[in-house]
This record gives sequence, structure tokens and C-alpha cells, in this order.
Amino acid sequence: MTLEVLLTKASFMLGSLWKLRINIDGYKSENSDELVTQASIGRSFELINCLRSDCEDKEIIDRVKVRLLEDDYICWFRFSELTHNASKIESWEPECFTEEQIISKIPRILSWTNAAKKMNNEYLWGGTIGPNFDCSGLVQSAFASSGIWIPRDAYQQENFCKNVPLDIEALDGELKPGDLFFFGSSEKCTHVGMHIENGFYIHSSGVTDGHNGIEIDGLFHSNLGKIASFYRSKFRSAGRVVSSYQSEKL
Repeated sequence: MTLEVLLTKASFMLGSLWKLRINIDGYKSENSDELVTQASIGRSFELINCLRSDCEDKEIIDRVKVRLLEDDYICWFRFSELTHNASKIESWEPECFTEEQIISKIPRILSWTNAAKKMNNEYLWGGTIGPNFDCSGLVQSAFASSGIWIPRDAYQQENFCKNVPLDIEALDGELKPGDLFFFGSSEKCTHVGMHIENGFYIHSSGVTDGHNGIEIDGLFHSNLGKIASFYRSKFRSAGRVVSSYQSEKL
């Protein structure tokens, strides 16, 4: 019987792999309180920086830099929250899905997003656990609920997806349920939603120009309303998840 090794200062080792026993917040930098993502129980990560014991700033001492293995996302955890709350693992392998397998899971994924909408929620920048999500956190978590991992941020998701031809002026395209709609400027994607059917999509939008939470809007239809019209004016592309994320670092 192998004894479980829990993460402590004594067991800390650069490059070691761990699995979370708790939900935890991930921050932008070692001394920032800006939330950029959240990691749920069961997610795995690599320690990629050393503890700084020579620093007098307690907040900096308490942060460790990690790479989340499912999506290669880099963030900082509070080490005090990790202590005794992560178990050492020797290796990690991603779960692979074919396009056909992903298509078969779309009804379940859409059902998950509908259930998330029914919960009392509001928009949370960096939110990926729920009930509060940001736009890409909702989409990533929806696919992850069926074991399919995709990149974390909206612009990464746009690059990851297979492009789906769509002309919103002609209302013409090859859309399927579960396709993703991407919004933003001509320079960069900043928002994402998931197509349900007939041009309606579910997304988590902010307070400014949004619903402050999860709601359904239309991309094609007349009398869209202020918020839907705003996002229609920011439409960039549509895409389809046809594979699960595979790290290049493994």
C-alpha cells in the first residue's frame, strides 16, 4: 500500500505533480488579488516556481506558481490553502475524445449550462467553478462537466475551435447545438457564448453591456434588445469543438 503524500513545505518540489482535494482560486500574479481562474476538486497541476522564504512580504511568501495540467493555464495559488489539500501524483495523461464522441455529449453539455442558468448567479471575472462564472469559464466548465477540456480564455477557445462558416446578415450558416460564438474587436476575441439552436446562445456577461450573469440571447432575430444587439455588433466568428485539449508540455 502506497502512503499518500500531501503537499507541504517539506514535500514541495519544483516540477512535481499534484491533484487538488479542494476548490481553489487562481490569481494573476504572486502579489495580485485579481482572480483569473478557479480550479475544482480533482484537477491536477505542476509546481513551477520555488517558495520564496527570503521575502518579508507575507502575501508573496504565501503564493506559488502552478500550471494546471488540463489546459496548461498558468496562475498563482495561495500556498496556505494548498497545504495538506493536494495529493502527489507521479504522472498525468489527458483524456482524448473524437469529434463523434464530443458530438454525442453536446446534449448533456447544454443541459449542464441550462442548470447553471437556473441557479442564482452573477458574473465573476475568473469564475470557473460556479455558481458565478465569466464567459469563457462557463463554456470551459460546461465541456469539462462531460470530461472534455478546452482552453481557458475566450481568445484561446476561438483559436482552438474548428471555424464554422456563418453570415449573420444573411442568417446563413452551418450551425449545430454546442457551437461557440465569439465576440470582440477586430483585433481580439473578448467574449464567448454557446449556441443552443436557431441562433440563440447562452453566455455569462458582465454588468456593463451585459446581464450580470448567465442568460440567453439571440444572434439573428429582429427586436433583439439592447444587450443582444450590442453583442451582435461585436460578433467575430463561430467555432466547433472537435477535439479535447492536448498539452504540448507532456
